[in-house]
Amino acid sequence: MSTYALQSVFAPASVAVVGASPRERSLGRLVLRQLRDGGFAGPVGLVNPRYREIDGMAAAPRLDALGFAPELVVIAAPPQDVAAVAASAADNGARAAIVLTRGMGVGAGSYNAALEAVARTRGLRIVGPNCLGVIAPHANLFASFAAHRPLAGDLALVSQSGAVAAGVLEWARPRGIGFSAVVSLGDAIDVDFADLLDHFAVDRHTRAILLYLEHVRDARKFLSAARAAARGKPVVVVKPGRHVRAPPDAQTHIARLATPDAAYDAAFRRAGLLRVNALDELFAAAETLSHLGSVPGKRLAVLTNGAGTGMLALDRLVDLGGVPATLSAPTLDALDAAFPRGWSRANPVDMLGDADGARYGGGMQALLADRDVDAVLAMHVPTALSQPQDTARAVVGAIEAGKANGARKPTLAVWVGADAQAAATLNDAGVPTYATEAEAVRGFMYLVRHREAQQALMETPPSLPQDFVVDSEAAHAVVAEALAGGQRWLEPEAVARLLAAYGIAFAPSLPARDAEQAASIAMPLLQAGGTVAVKLLSSDIAHKSDVGGVRLNLASGDAVRAAFDDIVGRARARRPDARIDGVLVQPMALRPKAREVIAGIADDDTFGPVIVFGRGGTAVEVIDDKALALPPLDLRLARELIGRTRVSRVLKAYRDMPAADEDALALVLVKLAQLAADIPAVRELDINPLLVDADGVVALDARVSVAPPRRLHRGRGHPRFAILPYPKEWERSITLADGREAFVRPVRPEDDAMFRAFFTRVSAEDLRLRFFRAVRDFSHDFIARLVQLDYARSMALVAIDAASGEMLGAVRLLADANFDRGEYGIMVRSDLKGAGIGWRLMEAMIEVAHWLGLNVIEGQVLRENSTMLSMCRHLGFTVTADPEDATLMLVALPVGDRV
Repeated sequence: MSTYALQSVFAPASVAVVGASPRERSLGRLVLRQLRDGGFAGPVGLVNPRYREIDGMAAAPRLDALGFAPELVVIAAPPQDVAAVAASAADNGARAAIVLTRGMGVGAGSYNAALEAVARTRGLRIVGPNCLGVIAPHANLFASFAAHRPLAGDLALVSQSGAVAAGVLEWARPRGIGFSAVVSLGDAIDVDFADLLDHFAVDRHTRAILLYLEHVRDARKFLSAARAAARGKPVVVVKPGRHVRAPPDAQTHIARLATPDAAYDAAFRRAGLLRVNALDELFAAAETLSHLGSVPGKRLAVLTNGAGTGMLALDRLVDLGGVPATLSAPTLDALDAAFPRGWSRANPVDMLGDADGARYGGGMQALLADRDVDAVLAMHVPTALSQPQDTARAVVGAIEAGKANGARKPTLAVWVGADAQAAATLNDAGVPTYATEAEAVRGFMYLVRHREAQQALMETPPSLPQDFVVDSEAAHAVVAEALAGGQRWLEPEAVARLLAAYGIAFAPSLPARDAEQAASIAMPLLQAGGTVAVKLLSSDIAHKSDVGGVRLNLASGDAVRAAFDDIVGRARARRPDARIDGVLVQPMALRPKAREVIAGIADDDTFGPVIVFGRGGTAVEVIDDKALALPPLDLRLARELIGRTRVSRVLKAYRDMPAADEDALALVLVKLAQLAADIPAVRELDINPLLVDADGVVALDARVSVAPPRRLHRGRGHPRFAILPYPKEWERSITLADGREAFVRPVRPEDDAMFRAFFTRVSAEDLRLRFFRAVRDFSHDFIARLVQLDYARSMALVAIDAASGEMLGAVRLLADANFDRGEYGIMVRSDLKGAGIGWRLMEAMIEVAHWLGLNVIEGQVLRENSTMLSMCRHLGFTVTADPEDATLMLVALPVGDRV
C-alpha cells in the first residue's frame, strides 16, 4: 500500500489511546502522557472500559463513545483483543493504528494474522505490533513510550528495533540532534521500510533518511523504494550481522562466498544507499552529507599548523580508499608567496606552528582554487602562538570568497582542543567539525562513497557486443531434461551444453567408468603431445579436492590408470555414502599467463539470484576475496563488480604478465546474469577455476544445481529477481500510418546515445511543449534519468525505425508509490508528425498501465498543445482545466479493465 494513509500516522488531526491503565509502567499510560505533555494540538481520547478516568483524563468505554472519530489510534491492549480493537477503530473512521502490544505470534491462526486480515479488508494502516511507536516532532506527535521527546529536526529515523530507536534518541538528545520523524517498525505486518522510504522521500521536513535494518521481507518493493528515495536524498543504513556465515550445508564455493550480509551489501550498493557499520557513524554520515552535499572526487588536501596531525589524516585517508591531492604548480607558487620559508611545500600543507589567520586564509584560498583538489580538511592544533577563533574566521572568509569566485568545494575542520567559539563559527558557516583527524577523514569518505553511489544510479553502460547471442531454448531444454529426471545437479555433459548455449567457453571433458576407459580417452590427447587432468565424478561430493579427487599434468596411460584407481579408492574410503560415477578426463589448459578466478550464481533467501565473482582456486573460501551484485547486469555493473575485488589488481599488466582480457571477463558475468534471468530453475552455478588471460576466458570446472522455480517475489515479472529485468514481453513490431515498419521495445540503460541523437531531431518548440520550458542542454544526468528505469514502478517504450535503427519517439509511464495512478509523458520526432507514432505509443502505454495494475493514467498538457489534447480526447481521456495553473490542462483516463 506504500504511502496510502501515512499522513494519518505522522500528522493526524486526532488521536485515541486504547489500553492505558493506572499502572505506572503501563505502555498506554506512558504514551498518553507523552501525547499530552508534547503539545499535540488535536483531540486526544482515552479508551478503557475498566476505568472512568486515568491521570485526570476521562476514559470512554469504547471508541464510538469518545465523542469524535480519531484519525490515529494507539493500541496497547492485550494480544487477544488487538484485532477487535483495530476493526472497531477502522469502523469508527480511523485511517491508521500504532500497535505497541507484543507477543502477537506468527503465522496462520496467530493474533498477528487476525490483525493483518483487519488491516487488509478495512484499509487500516498498521505500524507495529511490538514497536516503540511513532514520533513526529514537527506535528508535536509523540505517540511513543520512549523515555524522552527528541528535538524537531530534519533526520528521519526508521528502526526495526525499538531498543535501538530508544538508544539512538538518548544518544542524540544531549548532542542537539533533531528529527523529522522516528518510527519503530516492530513486527511490520503492514507499514514497512519501503512504505516509509517512499513517504520520507517527498517529506518536506526530511533532509536525510537513517535506517537501522535487520532484515527485509519484500526485497523487490524495498529496492524499488530505496532507489527512488536515494536519487533525491541521502539514505544511510546500518545493519547488524556482518559476520554471519553462509549455511553450513552449502555445497559450492559460490554458495559459501555469498553470505547473507554480502547479499544485503550488494543490494544496498545497487540501490544507492550508503552503508555504515555503527550507530554513531549513522549520524556522522548524515550530518556530513547534509552539510556538504556532494564532492567532485576523492582527492583531499590537508591544511594544518602541525605536520604530524596532517600526516595522520592522510594515512587514514589512504586506508579508507581516498587519494591525497597533489598540489599543482600554480598552487605551490601561491603558497610560497603566502607562507614563510620552511613550510612543507606538499600535502599535508604544514604552515608551521605560528600560523595565524592570514596564513589560514591564504592557504584556504589557494587550495580551493586548485583544480587538482576535490575537498579541503582544515586542521588547527593549539599552540602558544595560535588563535583558534581568528583562524576559524579566516577559514570561513576564504570559503565565502571562494564561493563568490565559483570555487565551491567541501571543507571539513578539526580544531583540536574543542574551542567552542571556533566550532560555532565553523558550524554556522556550514563547515562540519570533528574531534579527531580520523573522524574528519571518515566524514570525507562518506561524501566520496555517497557520490559513487549516486553515480552508479545515473551512469549508463556501453552497448553489448554484437556477438552477444544466447540460445535460451537450448538451455531450457537442458534444465527441463534434468528436472524431468529428478536430478538436482546437472551431469558434466549437461553443464557443458548449458554454458555453450550462453557462449561461455568450457574445457571439454569426458566421463570414464573404469581405469581402462580413462586411459583410452586420454590416449589421443597424450599422443598429440598434451597432458591430461583426471577429476572425480560424483554428484554427492561437492569439492573434489576435499577427498584428493584431482590429478593434474598426467603424461601417460599408466599415470591415468593409476590416478583413476587412487582417486576412486580415496573417495570410496572417505565417503562410503557417496555415489561414485568414475572420473572426468580433461585436456590440460596450457595458459601459463592465466589468472584463476571464480564466477557464478548463488541463491539468496531474501534477494534471490546473486552474481558472485572473486579469486578462484582451491583456497577460495580461505582467501575470501569476492564481490557480489544483484542481476540484471550490464557491462558497467560487471566491470564495477570485478573492480571491487583484490584479484582485479592482478588482472592488470605487471612484469612479464600481459593484462587479462577484462572485457571478456565482464561479458561472462553479464551472460551469467542473463542465464539467471532466462532460467529461474538454475539455483546455483559455480565456475571454479575460470581462467582469464590476454586471449580471453575459459572455464575449467563447473557445477550447476537446478530445482523447480519457487516464486520469491510478489507481483509481475521474474519470479526470483529482486530487481525486475528487462521486460522482453513488451517488445513488438508495428506498422505506422505511412506503411513504415517500426520496432517498439522498453528503454534500456545503454540507449543514452540513441536518445541524444533523437533530441537533435526535435524542434525547440516541441521540446518546450513536452517539458514546459525551453531546453537547450541535455546533460548526462538528464539523459540518464530517461534511460535508467526501475521497471517495477516505471516503464518507457521507444519506437525504432526497422530499416535505419533511428529512434522515432518514446512514451513514459511513472506509477505513484501506491500503484493507483500513473503519470505519462510522450514525445515524437518533429519531422514525423502524422505518421501515427504517437497514437501507437499511447495505445501501448495504456496496455502497460493495465499490466502494472494502475487505476488511472494522468498527465499535464499545455493548453496550447492542441495536437496532444485532441489525441487524448480520441483515446478516451477526460480533459479539464488545471485549477492551479491557467496554462495547463489535466488529462485522465480510467484504466480499469480496459484492453
